[in-house]
Amino acid sequence: MKIGITGGMGFIGSNFCRYLTTEYPDYEIINIDKMGVGAGPANLKDLEKTEKYTFIKGDIRESSLISKFVKHVDAIVNIAAETHVDRSIANPSEFIHNNTLGTFFLLEAIRKHNKQVRFVQVSTDEVYGDILQGAFTEEHPTKPSNPYSASKAAQDMFIGAYYRTYGLNASITRCTNNFGPYQFPEKFIPKTIIRALKNLQVPIYGTGNNIRDWLFVQDHCKAIDLVLKKGKPGEIYNISSGNELPNIEIAKKILNLLSRREDLITFVEDRPGHDLRYSLDSSKLRSNLGWKPKFTFTKALETTVKWYEDNQKWWKPLANKEVLGLAPWRTSVRK
Repeated sequence: MKIGITGGMGFIGSNFCRYLTTEYPDYEIINIDKMGVGAGPANLKDLEKTEKYTFIKGDIRESSLISKFVKHVDAIVNIAAETHVDRSIANPSEFIHNNTLGTFFLLEAIRKHNKQVRFVQVSTDEVYGDILQGAFTEEHPTKPSNPYSASKAAQDMFIGAYYRTYGLNASITRCTNNFGPYQFPEKFIPKTIIRALKNLQVPIYGTGNNIRDWLFVQDHCKAIDLVLKKGKPGEIYNISSGNELPNIEIAKKILNLLSRREDLITFVEDRPGHDLRYSLDSSKLRSNLGWKPKFTFTKALETTVKWYEDNQKWWKPLANKEVLGLAPWRTSVRK
């Protein structure tokens, strides 16, 4: 089987490329990535000499490039995206152009050149907005709260429309917050780990009581694989592990694993439109496709912290003041 991965040099994409080459050594993997924020050759340096892995530097908005790409693969997993909420608030146009328009160009290429290709869109729980009680099922309407989640929701709408109108063989996955090795240092868990390792203050938005369901990236990769192989066209599949924890508790757990004092935690002014709680019901994925998390949260967090301790050569070139600092619109510290 020949599988095309878009955005395979990023966090989830690089882990998924590595997962495929390990689980299916006979598969041919073609990874196309424009090498934007969060992507880098160091993420997949271990695959450079793998015979059945090919990397193409390119943008999915380049019509001639993407047309050739879709013609020569059996399946496509679209992971290419701008992902950081803070940056989407500061510069929303990048997210509309890269996420929404990028997916449109990809769908058009598929429609014109290879309508039967299997297509999986990797989306996010953030398209639903927040929920104070209960959990979102796939039937809930989308209600995004920030430019990032709005751009992802727009992607999902286009995919649903192309399935309905043109009969594309497409499914959508919506996952909760990922963490694990190779995650760009601007994200909450790696930023907390790195700042703690450097004995810097750890910034927490608001009161730190915003709740997220944390999904280890390797469990996410397995879920994507199952949807790719067994998911039904036109269907959406939520992916969640049930590890719902407030941000302040995550920070304290990381500090404890690194034997750092909790007084490193510093509360900063909250993010505009900050969602209070995300929660997904993933029973459809579990019952229909047989997925369940392999890793406990405790083991996954320990593994992640240890990886960042042991791989400082990977993150040090990336962890500059801009990446590790506060969001561009926030400079005040609340005592």
